[in-house]
Amino acid sequence: MCAIHLAGAAFVGSSGQIANTCKDLAMHRVVVLALDGVYPFELSIPVRIFGTAVGPDSEPLYEVITCSADGAPVATSADFTVAVQHGPEVIDTADTLVLPPFVCDPVGDRDWLPEPVAAALRRLRPEARIVSICTASYVLAAAGLLDGRPATTHWNNAEHFQHTYPNVKVDADVLFIDDGQVLTAAGVASGVDLCLHLVRRDHGSAVANRVARLCVVPPWREGGQAQFIDRPMPEPATATTSGARQWALGQLHRPITLAELARQGHMSVRTFSRRFRAEVGMTPVQWLARQRVEHARRLLETTDLPVDRVAAEAGFGTAASMRQHLTGAIGVSPTVYRQTFRTMVSTAGTS
Repeated sequence: MCAIHLAGAAFVGSSGQIANTCKDLAMHRVVVLALDGVYPFELSIPVRIFGTAVGPDSEPLYEVITCSADGAPVATSADFTVAVQHGPEVIDTADTLVLPPFVCDPVGDRDWLPEPVAAALRRLRPEARIVSICTASYVLAAAGLLDGRPATTHWNNAEHFQHTYPNVKVDADVLFIDDGQVLTAAGVASGVDLCLHLVRRDHGSAVANRVARLCVVPPWREGGQAQFIDRPMPEPATATTSGARQWALGQLHRPITLAELARQGHMSVRTFSRRFRAEVGMTPVQWLARQRVEHARRLLETTDLPVDRVAAEAGFGTAASMRQHLTGAIGVSPTVYRQTFRTMVSTAGTS
């Protein structure tokens, strides 16, 4: 399976064909395995994101349940314990298994895979997806599930992680990596990004965007985006580029120049470019290209507009230009993407 770092690009399998790994999209069971020392915030991410996803008739698209490796209460990283209602036997029924992070002091010869946890992981069906957030990647690596695969973890642990598991292709410069059935996130907010990515991969951008709006989080930060290590936040008193970005989203159907963006932000081009990169983590040109790809995907998913018209509405000008950008971002052409998404939705509705 090829390594994919872009949101949505996990559609591309080793054969180059688009694969749907979520067979029963109508009610997909997500099991969250809480380990000792689990961080409460990350523990709640799967139920918050997947539990908010609903279909056109407000029917839930995922069932989210939490378990522990032995069915006993789980001590968290905070001053309280979580009493879970399920033991490891529910992993037998998981379509997706999520491992939230836990307190990780990478010193000594720590056993990252105690036998109860190893036994719990062995219950997972071969076709199920498995997801780690932040330090939970140590568990997957210890189980051999990341051998030969690309994976990420929190940047602060990346060097130790690579030293401990040299067979893993560690990339500490991304938010998350989708390698098909095995997915890893860098930590904290990137766990939100990865869960939204899976909702989008399963049900399309309209559903994922609604989940993001309800949870008041950004609808899309692609996996290849940097982890923002030591990135300074702008001073509250200074102008920001948010207004210009909001304006640009309503102008994607036409060419947008850097000078126009700078005027919207009431800054010089030089100041705007510097502040934009500090706030967003990429150049205005890179950001615009990604917004155009995102808009094109929404139109391909939700309308029957001809490809030429989609290209024009998304500001690519020509179908050839859109094809180049879309293929570079998610690995497939606009036509193939639309056909596959429609097939996935049709399959979900009849399963």
